[in-house]
Amino acid sequence: MDTYFGQSVPKLGFGLMRLPRKAGFTDIEQTKAMVDLFLAAGFTYFDTAYVYLGSEKAIKAALVDRYPRESYTLATKINAFMMAPTESAAKNQFYTSLERTGAGYFDYYLLHSFKENNYQKYDKFHLWDYVAEQKQKGLVKHMGFSFHGKPLLLEQLLTAHPEVDFIQLQLNYADWENPKVASRENYEVARRHGVSIVVMEPVKGGSLANPPKSVRELLKAYAPERSYASWAIRFAASLEGIITVLSGMSDLAQMQDNISFMKDFRPLDAQEQAVIRQAMALLRESDLIPCTACGYCTEGCPKSIRIPEIFAAVNQQRGNGQIEAAAAAYAAATADGARADDCIRCGQCERACPQGLPIIQRLSEAAALFKADK
Repeated sequence: MDTYFGQSVPKLGFGLMRLPRKAGFTDIEQTKAMVDLFLAAGFTYFDTAYVYLGSEKAIKAALVDRYPRESYTLATKINAFMMAPTESAAKNQFYTSLERTGAGYFDYYLLHSFKENNYQKYDKFHLWDYVAEQKQKGLVKHMGFSFHGKPLLLEQLLTAHPEVDFIQLQLNYADWENPKVASRENYEVARRHGVSIVVMEPVKGGSLANPPKSVRELLKAYAPERSYASWAIRFAASLEGIITVLSGMSDLAQMQDNISFMKDFRPLDAQEQAVIRQAMALLRESDLIPCTACGYCTEGCPKSIRIPEIFAAVNQQRGNGQIEAAAAAYAAATADGARADDCIRCGQCERACPQGLPIIQRLSEAAALFKADK
């Protein structure tokens, strides 16, 4: 456990983007049980966002209303390009988040999901100064931003905004040398600027919790008793300058697994690092779609195509050879009639995707794979 901003911060954070669901809504009772287990194990960092559907209200019920304010730290985010058509609408997110969570203040507050095609909106809406004002009022303890762009933009932002206390980066072993995500290069830029890092997507939307067969065989051969997710989370947590690693846990079993190897965290040793390098090489040979299932692509899709679920079905077949299961998953993802070949190529999804995926092309591939003829 390292010290940041005068506090000891455990290396595991609870990402609240993928909370358990029941009958189409957040499962509050299971979320409460997960919160209880997380805090009892000595962890304190919770991360949500204005645009995470139902998440801020859920954490009020599961955490804020049930525990003393000083017993946890809470992070949320302001978003200038989703559901924010005007400057006032964007700024109102802050007070809406305060109301939804009931937290009184935010320990960590972030400008959300910077990329090359949206960062100027934060300048246009004067959100840097606005968040700094909330910090001066004591409503924000630490100011930062989350980032999905390229190293050149990160260098530009950190140079222009030395007031930033921390940043949130997508760091995982699948993306470490991926030129589209540039995990390693972005990490190195942050380290050169001396900025501490919160890690997001360490398991890449769950894909590293069930990697391709070749990677599974490699990891199991070295340590049969360990979960695949444990390798991914420990890889990220072993890096220097990391405040905490967010895991988007969706049920009690995932919570229990993460606690089992992070409560007494041990960085990867030299042999384990060598195994991870082998896993990286195997993933580079894979033709999986590197989707993290964040769901941003589905917002505003004129055909309501369930893109992440379709891509998950593709990956079941490509990565694990599960032809029948993949066909069933595709059928479930398109049960409402929105198939992969319903895409009208408007490009909304590609503009929203933090991973920069060629979604239109990938949907065409999915349509061919599952013979999605009308």
